[in-house]
Amino acid sequence: MLLKLREVFHKFRLFPSLRVRLLVIIMVVGILPSVLMRYGIMQSYEDRAVALRTNTVQNQLRILANHLITYNYLQDNSSEVIGAELAMLSNLYDGRVVIIGGNFKVVKDTYDISQGKTIISEEVIRSFRGETLSNYDSVHGYIEMTTPITETVKIMTDNGEVEETVVRGVMLTSISTDSIIATMDSLNQRAMILEALMIVVIISIAILLSDILTRPFARITQAINDVKAGYSDKSISVPDYMETVHIVDAFNQLLGRMKVLDDSRQEFVANVSHELKTPLASMKVLADSLLAQPEAPVEMYQEFMGDITAEIDRENQIITDLLALVKMDKKAADLNISTVNINELTELVLKRLRPIARKKDVEVIFESIRPVTAEVDEVKMTLIISNLVENAIKYNKEHGSVEVVLNADHQMFSLEISDTGIGIPEDSLEHIYERFYRVDKSHSKEVGGTGLGLAITRSAILMHRGSITVQSLEGEGSTFIVKIPLSHIAG
Repeated sequence: MLLKLREVFHKFRLFPSLRVRLLVIIMVVGILPSVLMRYGIMQSYEDRAVALRTNTVQNQLRILANHLITYNYLQDNSSEVIGAELAMLSNLYDGRVVIIGGNFKVVKDTYDISQGKTIISEEVIRSFRGETLSNYDSVHGYIEMTTPITETVKIMTDNGEVEETVVRGVMLTSISTDSIIATMDSLNQRAMILEALMIVVIISIAILLSDILTRPFARITQAINDVKAGYSDKSISVPDYMETVHIVDAFNQLLGRMKVLDDSRQEFVANVSHELKTPLASMKVLADSLLAQPEAPVEMYQEFMGDITAEIDRENQIITDLLALVKMDKKAADLNISTVNINELTELVLKRLRPIARKKDVEVIFESIRPVTAEVDEVKMTLIISNLVENAIKYNKEHGSVEVVLNADHQMFSLEISDTGIGIPEDSLEHIYERFYRVDKSHSKEVGGTGLGLAITRSAILMHRGSITVQSLEGEGSTFIVKIPLSHIAG
């Protein structure tokens, strides 16, 4: 049974359309009960009609049995009255009556087939014991009954005279159920006509309901297609069902996310164009100045060519950072994971950056709370530490300091980079990881860089399944806190 249900469910899944599924469900729910009801009614009518016919005939057979005893028919079958009753009974029910005497010999057969023959069967024997039996053969269309022919006799006993019922013979009767079958056929035809009309109505209702019930989903599809084609970028609303509300909410959130990404992409393209054009514009101005002065001294040529070289280096740095950022953005980018001593790596990075710090008279302090060994990408980890410490040096004040604190617990290690620099305004904190964003654009050329450092750093940290937070007070300094798992978490 369970296997059949699975097969039905598997076949039902072949209908991918919700509308078709609803149509099938409504049709099955509507049509199946009507079919079962017709079958049940016809079966109930057949059982009732057969039971009523059996009771009616049995009553008549009991009356006939009394007459058989009265007219002593089992010993002398010449009675015209009994013959007339038997003929009437046979003709009325289109049946056959066989009267069997006490010696199992046929006394009378209305078909004149078994006259004088001996009939011994289970039903006859049971009937001789006093049982009244009936059996309905629906295949051949007849009811077979065995009725005992009994006589009440008085017997003298020690206690006096008592009455006792004695079976003298058996009537084996077969009656046709053609009239019942004919009535059933007529009723069945009418029921089928009514059922056909009901099926037409149910199918019409099913088509109408399936169309109405799936109409909200069609509106959602149309709205999504409009957005996809570019005809609209507005949020959609289909509040018909709870399910459509959930789908629409999810789509509107996705649409909002797409708008944010598109705005970010446009801003990024504009920023990249601006950042790449600025060095080119500077180089063109310098080159045009040289071309406008054919007799320019060698010192001017050397100065201008030095400036052009610096702008080329700046352009190259922007392109290098952009390529690094693109690689970071790839979700499938592989990390070259190895076990790294974070204490030694931090010491090495700070050793490289201390000459830059000395030029600004900035002191770099490293404090290691405990030894830390972690599974990280050493190149990207170096990039994270370098970018954060270099920024802390660049945006620091003269005679300031940068403090790097390394600590760890049983799950993650943390790097805390604090400076005594210019700080970050509160309204800029949420934008510092955006590409090309600069807090102080007026001093960006003096400080240097491409405006991509923190974006690259954040991407490298996220690739390690870590986090970065910042605390800053304008004019007092900033603190960046990086937390990265000690064990690598595969994506």
